[in-house]
Formats: sequence, structure tokens, C-alpha cells
Amino acid sequence: MVFKEVLPSLAKSSVLHVAIVVVLVLSASFPAPEPRVLEVQLNSPVTPDNKQAVEAISVDQQAVAKRIEELKNKDAEQKRQEQKRISDLEKRASDAKKQREAEARRIKKLEQQRKQKELEKQKADKAAADAKKKQQSEQRKAKEAEEAKKQSEQAAKNALAERRKQEEALKKAEAERVAKEQAAKAEAERKRLQAQQEQMMQEQLAQEQAARNRARQHQVLTEVEKYQAMIQARIQQNLLQDEKMKGKQCKVNIRLASSGFVTKVESLGGDKLVCEAVIRAIRMADTLPVSKDKDVFEQLKNINLTFKPEL
Repeated sequence: MVFKEVLPSLAKSSVLHVAIVVVLVLSASFPAPEPRVLEVQLNSPVTPDNKQAVEAISVDQQAVAKRIEELKNKDAEQKRQEQKRISDLEKRASDAKKQREAEARRIKKLEQQRKQKELEKQKADKAAADAKKKQQSEQRKAKEAEEAKKQSEQAAKNALAERRKQEEALKKAEAERVAKEQAAKAEAERKRLQAQQEQMMQEQLAQEQAARNRARQHQVLTEVEKYQAMIQARIQQNLLQDEKMKGKQCKVNIRLASSGFVTKVESLGGDKLVCEAVIRAIRMADTLPVSKDKDVFEQLKNINLTFKPEL
């Protein structure tokens, strides 16, 4: 009977210990808090009959503690290995950085040396170029001096020949001047006589043209007066008069097209009743008599007329 009661307790204890071991194994790769000793309360007190079972449980707990210690040591070793690996990587990175910096300093120094040599070469090239330019300049100056001397000698020869040529030219020019002066005097006299004759002819023509203009102007004025009278008569035919208009008048401005069509009419002052009647009569007429003569029409296209009712 007692054995039957102990077996379920042992089974429960074994299952619980296996579960603890599984949890510890699964969490071995992660940092874990300090493990605590699992306290197990059995369902029945320990008796001499179940002593063997208690000893078995104690052995299991020691195995679990040992396993836990092994896992802790393994985890610590892994951490030390990882830290060592990180330290190695950091050292390698630091060494690589130092090597790069050293290489950069070496390249920079080489570049400075190259620039210095290039600068020295440029100075040497410039000095050589300056010396060459100076030599060329001296040669050019010597050549120019020789050329200037030759030109001066040639200029003196040319000046002498030019002076003689000028003397000959002056003699020839003087003879030509005298001849031209005589010819100019003769031409001037001829032109004076011709101008005198032309002036007399122009004066005669001007007198004749003035006479024709006066005749034409008289003719135009006569025609203008005739057409003004015709225009007034045409307007008077359409004018509706009233006794109130007696002794009164109105002055109007009339604009005409070349066909006689009235393009505009406006009052320039006078009795209001007369002005209204005159404007109405002009609009009723529509077209007024005009001359086909251009000069006459120019006098008629914009005219001012004064109307007095005939009462």
C-alpha cells in the first residue's frame, strides 16, 4: 500500500525534473538570471519506506545543479570567445586604419615631392624660356636697328626724289592754276549772264502765272459763290418756316462728300428754333449741289452758312 502511494510521487518528481532540464537547455544560449533551487513538496512525508526514492530525487537535483553549472561555464566560455573575437576584429580594424593612415601620409609625402619637383621644373623651364626670349629680343632689336638704318637711308633718297617731284608739281600746278583761274573767270561771266537771262525769264513767267492764278482764283470764287447760293436755295426749299422765326437767323457748319452727300452738320450759334429747322431741312435734302472742279470742291466741302427765314 505504501509502495503504491510512493510511485505517483516519484513519477511527478521525475517529470518535474525533466521539464526543468529542458527549459535550462533551451535557454543556455541566452543570458539567464541566477538559477534558483527548485523546491519540491511531495504529497506525503518521507518515511523509511520511501528513503530510496528521496535519495534518487537528491541525486537528480545534484545532476541538475551540475548541468546548470556546466551550462553557465559554457555560456561564460562562449562570451569570452566572442569578446576575444570582437577584440581581434577591433585590433585588426585599428591596424588596418593605422596602415591606411601611414599609406595616406606616404602618398601625401610623395605628392608633395612630386609637386616640388614639378615646381622646380617649371622654374627651370621658365628661366630657360626667359633666356631664350631675351636672346630672341636682342636679335630682333639688332635686326630692327639694321632695318631702321636701311629705311632711313631709303627715306632720305625718297625725300630728295619727292622734293624734286614736288617742285615739278608746283610749277605745273601754278601753270594749271593760272589757266583754271582764267577759265573760271570766263565761266563765271558766262554763268552770270545766263543767270541774269534766266531770272528775267522767271520773273516774266511768274507774272504770267500770277495773272493766271488771279483769274483762276476769281473763277473759283465765282463758282464757290454760285454753289453756295445753290446749296442755300436747296436748303430753303426744305425749310419749314414759322412766324416765330421772323427776324432771326442761324449759322451752321456743313461737311460734304465729293458726291454732295452731307456727312455732318452742326449749329454754330443762333436762334434755337431756326437752327433746328435748318438742320432738319439739310438732313431732308440728303445731298447738296457740289462742283466737279477739285479746287471749287475744296472750298465747298467744309462751309459755314447763315440762314434767315424769308418771311
